[in-house]
Amino acid sequence: MTSLTPTQRYASAGLFSLALNLAQIHQTRPLGFVCDDEGDQRLSNGSDSVADDPDLWLHQSAGLLRPVFRFMGIDQAAWQGLEETAGSATAKNHVGPFLRLLAEDNDTSSAEMMEQETALAKAVEAMASDMESSPSASKSKQDKHRVYENECRKKCSTTKMQASTEDVDGVPIRPMTNDDCKTYQIGEATSGFDRQFDNELVEEVALLSYHKKVAVLYELLSACLADLREEDRKCNRKIKGYDARHRAALRLLTTWFDLKWIQMEAIETIVASSAMALKKEQEAKEEESQTPKSKWDKWKRGGIIGAAAITGGTLMAITGGLAAPAIAAGFGALAPTLGTIIPVIGASGFAAVASAAGTVAGSVAVAASFGAAGAGLTGTKMARRIGGVDEFEFKTIGENHNQGRLAVGISVSGFVFEEDDFIRPWEGIDDNLERYALQWESKNLIAVSTAIQDWLTSRLAMELMRQGAMMTVLSSLLAALAWPATLLAATDFIDSKWTIAVNRSDKAGQLLAEVLVKGLQGNRPVTLIGNSLGARVIFKCLQHLAETGHNAEIVERVVLLGAPISISGENWDAARKVVSGRFVNVYSSNDWTLGLAFRASLLSQGLAGIQPVSVNGIENVDVTELVEGHSSYLWLSQHIVEKLELDTYYPVFIDMAAKP
Repeated sequence: MTSLTPTQRYASAGLFSLALNLAQIHQTRPLGFVCDDEGDQRLSNGSDSVADDPDLWLHQSAGLLRPVFRFMGIDQAAWQGLEETAGSATAKNHVGPFLRLLAEDNDTSSAEMMEQETALAKAVEAMASDMESSPSASKSKQDKHRVYENECRKKCSTTKMQASTEDVDGVPIRPMTNDDCKTYQIGEATSGFDRQFDNELVEEVALLSYHKKVAVLYELLSACLADLREEDRKCNRKIKGYDARHRAALRLLTTWFDLKWIQMEAIETIVASSAMALKKEQEAKEEESQTPKSKWDKWKRGGIIGAAAITGGTLMAITGGLAAPAIAAGFGALAPTLGTIIPVIGASGFAAVASAAGTVAGSVAVAASFGAAGAGLTGTKMARRIGGVDEFEFKTIGENHNQGRLAVGISVSGFVFEEDDFIRPWEGIDDNLERYALQWESKNLIAVSTAIQDWLTSRLAMELMRQGAMMTVLSSLLAALAWPATLLAATDFIDSKWTIAVNRSDKAGQLLAEVLVKGLQGNRPVTLIGNSLGARVIFKCLQHLAETGHNAEIVERVVLLGAPISISGENWDAARKVVSGRFVNVYSSNDWTLGLAFRASLLSQGLAGIQPVSVNGIENVDVTELVEGHSSYLWLSQHIVEKLELDTYYPVFIDMAAKP
């Protein structure tokens, strides 16, 4: 089946089991935080056996681990032992022994196995190199974003409206903090690889060749996508495809292997390409005996051609949304025009890769998991008013569409002055996701953003800022009766528009959840990033997923920037549980625009956009020194997201050379 021996497959399955369990623990205790010793806790009911704890991702009912064992060919008698080892209080201590076991079998590899591993490693390196942005492309994006920043600054006149950092008595205002939560400022950095491993474990990782590490990750990803759970009738997984919890575990395992995440992304693309190539070959054989009418009926029944796919064009129907390098290289006859725009792995190299991995079951599962992906989201433009939301449409961003990407990014703006503001804040982000921007309720958002901005630039607002009244209100969280009358008049002016926008954001969040549950993103892990009311859309999406019984199978990572969300009045714990990986709350303690818009009734409960959220597993990042006002998120969202280094498994905030 692969280049791995039975012993290596067993060790690989053991490492993956450990990574899956620790990834769940890191939901509430992220790796790199002060308290990151996972060995002294269990997750739910404290039972001694994994079999008695259905809340564990390791549990059979989760359907995450045993299908991987089945694909890997692990003896069924060993399954329970691997599960119990991974779920033990000393789980982390078993990483080293499994690494040694994986390395011990190296000498027994045959020449054919080594040749396959070499071909795979070369293909991964070639793919990773192609996926990295060139310096010229990065500079072009930076220049384009700088133009956008200048345009925004002119519209917002932030230099005039920047609030004083002192109150009326000349006493510096302190950022609000919570003693029981960890807050980082951009510029701080947590330690990386050395923090996670002692010297002995680093040496054990070094025993593994790069080729072997790649082969293990390739095999495990293939197993995750194959999803062989026909015998697991008790499995409660709600979707098929690439589970976000699997990706979180692979991300941790990649960290253990001391590999760059882009190398894992290259493996994802190659696995998807291999699976789609095998699927195309299968379809070609079946179609030889079919009439044109029967082909059309089969495609329509399978959902490959639906309204969304037709919107995306015939090419989407042919490739299932995955016009990947393998198709361009090995199946040029199906998509002859792709050769000039898709990076190509040499035919001989791909042949070796394809023979080194993947089964028919795996290829069928991957193809099915994508469905109409690629056209699915862009075909989601609302044809009718739903729940009072008049506009809800996905726009493509970047150049990664139809490139075999196995993960999706959705960005949501919430403070906009024109329709371009839904897309332009996110255009320059360098990542390898298939990215989309959600354009929603533009009429209402433009109205409330403009109303706030008009008031902020008024003579009255300028005088209040000069007196420090805004910051006094924000820092002391005064009740409504203690607010200056002029401020209350301002909230009355903005209130009606803001109330409508908040109401629509809550409903848009429910719509976003429904889109993800239906798999219009192709049942691929999703990263959600939003600012202002867009962050609220994302939060409400997470809440709806939790309320409808979903686990962390869909959403991998979340970043909220300047979020108008109450801290004490919302169920943050439930929202955190439906995110398999990192969850970041970015706030600015002097963003009194949020306080003004939300008024004292909600401000008194605390607001995520201006202070930390005291919930285990949420990373709080203070950008007070960077953000001049709420409108700054228009041009700073991209910069902040890049500094968060989301592709790292643990929180890392690198130093910022200068304020943009």
